[in-house]
Amino acid sequence: MCGISCKDVENKTLCHQVRFPENYELSSEKYYFCPSKECTVGYFSSTGHIIPKQRLRTYQEINDDKLCYCFDINADQYLSALHANNSDAVKSFVIQKTKSGDCACDIKNPSGQCCLAKFKILERLGAR
Repeated sequence: MCGISCKDVENKTLCHQVRFPENYELSSEKYYFCPSKECTVGYFSSTGHIIPKQRLRTYQEINDDKLCYCFDINADQYLSALHANNSDAVKSFVIQKTKSGDCACDIKNPSGQCCLAKFKILERLGAR
């Protein structure tokens, strides 16, 4: 609805993110997550089924600019670490936990994606 490019998500991401009873009634069609904070659509299918962000378990975290859903790090915290020259420790922690299999991005992150790419985006923004 907002016109930005969206990635598809696995069914298990959808089932863990969508609140009951909507998660109970999901069809097996392919769904896509809209990452735009301004958009009210959380997930949508190619057939037009829409699940609003307000129906997601992570609705408040999305509004709070959650960066890492697995380890509860938001964008402001990481930007503060960047400005305090402490970002390497934060990012290394997430990388180490990801490598050891201690993350659950596929169900905790509404996009189903790993957050490490978002760290790089914030690093570029913070360097400005």
